Amino acid sequence: MERLANHLDSVNRTVGITVRWLAIAMVLVQFGIVVLRYVYGVSSIALNESVLYMHATLFMLGAGYTLLVDGHVRVDIFQAKASDRGKARIDVFGHVFLLIPSILALLYWSFPSVRNAWAIYEGAISVGGIPAVFLLKTLIPAFCILLIIQSLACLMRNLLRLTA
Repeated sequence: MERLANHLDSVNRTVGITVRWLAIAMVLVQFGIVVLRYVYGVSSIALNESVLYMHATLFMLGAGYTLLVDGHVRVDIFQAKASDRGKARIDVFGHVFLLIPSILALLYWSFPSVRNAWAIYEGAISVGGIPAVFLLKTLIPAFCILLIIQSLACLMRNLLRLTA
């Protein structure tokens, strides 16, 4: 089970290492937008939307990696004083009854919107923008799948801690 958890971790580790570069790209593009607008008086809706696309991609695809490195915000009311086994029990409960069901619901309810966006190749948000809203909406199921993969890996590790 540990090997399978490690394999699942590698999926989100690879995605996280890849999309983290979007943070730098966002800063550089936003800097370029500011320079173009205030120095040269030039504005581009597509360039502005590219920052939005990068931001959405970074956060949606990086969520699984954030769970991998335990970077999500926690409410430590119960977990702060719990033993290692207690923490594992709390995490198992959270994954089985909270995270996985809510992500599966999001995946299920977002599918028609994503399918419809692909059916018509949904275009730009604004006139002159990037004609790829269908790709932006595809981030929702990708987010769900990556988070489920990482949740399963965490769940396996916690079950191993409970059985050890």
